[in-house]
Amino acid sequence: AYDSLIKQGKGIYAGSSNFAGWDLATANQEAARRGMTGLVSEQSVYNLDNRMVELEVLPAAEHYGMGIIPWSPLAGGLLGGALEKAANGRRANEDFRKRVESKRSQLEAFESLCRDLGETPAAVALAWLLHQPAVTAPIIGPRNIEQLESAAHAASLELSEEILKSLDEIFPGPGGQAPQAYAW
Repeated sequence: AYDSLIKQGKGIYAGSSNFAGWDLATANQEAARRGMTGLVSEQSVYNLDNRMVELEVLPAAEHYGMGIIPWSPLAGGLLGGALEKAANGRRANEDFRKRVESKRSQLEAFESLCRDLGETPAAVALAWLLHQPAVTAPIIGPRNIEQLESAAHAASLELSEEILKSLDEIFPGPGGQAPQAYAW
């Protein structure tokens, strides 16, 4: 279907959203078998707090030369300074408060690291994503100019290996790529 749309000039490339690594491999192998362009991008939830795509989606995307476009890069606001906002009475809905409390120790360590860097938590979380090899660009949703400027700043924020290691310690991923992450 996508190949037909591309031939009709109604599209240029095809991407996917929330596909498993297996689906990415199958789609690209089938496209190659038919002499067609496969998927060029994958949109997946990916952030410091949700790194499950590192098991199979990122390796598949890298293998097929696909770009990863993370959605919810700030985990619904959790990585955007949630503790400070909660202390100031913002983000008062019950579900969000429960998420913050369940992650309090990680958020305290993360927000402390960000303060030590002199950076906002949102900028650090976005910069971390941009340091991941397969990531093309996260989908951001700024509500005001301050949030937009913070996101733009993240693009130029260089995180040292030491800082990246600290972030991995605060928000450990699944342990690498599958199957090594769980079978060895």
